[in-house]
Amino acid sequence: MTTPILAERTDSVLKITFNRPDRLNALTTEMLTLASDAAGAAARDPRVRAVVLTGSGRAFSAGADLATGEDDHARHTATIDAANRLVRTLRDIPKPVLAAVNGPAVGLGCSLAVAADLTIARTSAYFLLAFTKVGLMPDGGATALLPAAIGRARTARMALLAERIPAPLAAEWGLIAQAVPDDEFDAETERLTARLAHGPTAAFAQTKRALNATALTHLDHALAIEREGQAALLSTDDFAEGVNAFREKGTPAFAGH
Repeated sequence: MTTPILAERTDSVLKITFNRPDRLNALTTEMLTLASDAAGAAARDPRVRAVVLTGSGRAFSAGADLATGEDDHARHTATIDAANRLVRTLRDIPKPVLAAVNGPAVGLGCSLAVAADLTIARTSAYFLLAFTKVGLMPDGGATALLPAAIGRARTARMALLAERIPAPLAAEWGLIAQAVPDDEFDAETERLTARLAHGPTAAFAQTKRALNATALTHLDHALAIEREGQAALLSTDDFAEGVNAFREKGTPAFAGH
């Protein structure tokens, strides 16, 4: 059986890889929990000086897994809680986190990519808040992380219209640090990782702490509101319609309730 999360330490770098390539790294509660555990352990391990978050195969992550056939409310809210824990861990770990977005970052995958300290992406990758396509709202801290990066208007465009934002445009907006040509992506990831891993770790930690305190002051509040709103939306007819259309690869007919 394939391990859904790979956590591999090489010298002073911990690489966490979403590892369900056959499902475009669709995220489960187990995957999010394992990733949080790995990142949390890295925070306590003096040997680790930088963390890399990426995906296997052709996607970073397609977001939360909606194709399991299990639609119970408790399963979905457990996934939200696990996602919130991972976002908080990525922000709180006193070491730099690089998200190497190797392909599409969709839904919760987009939130996690933006939760890193530095985010780079292949030119062919894109970012998509797809939540409204299934009758849901953004979660994973997206309602705080994205406005801090690109402002309210662009966040609203992404969140309400569920438009794909190509990596070059995401870089132009400031959603990510850099879009890298596909054939240079691996080398650039290694270069940035080495720079972070051999840099002034304590200075990075204090810089990150200050940025959290100034640019992300409302993150905890956003996570709480997202959880409350998402929990309510999970019981709506529109969500049921959206998931059914997603599984049948059709277009949902939302009734507005």
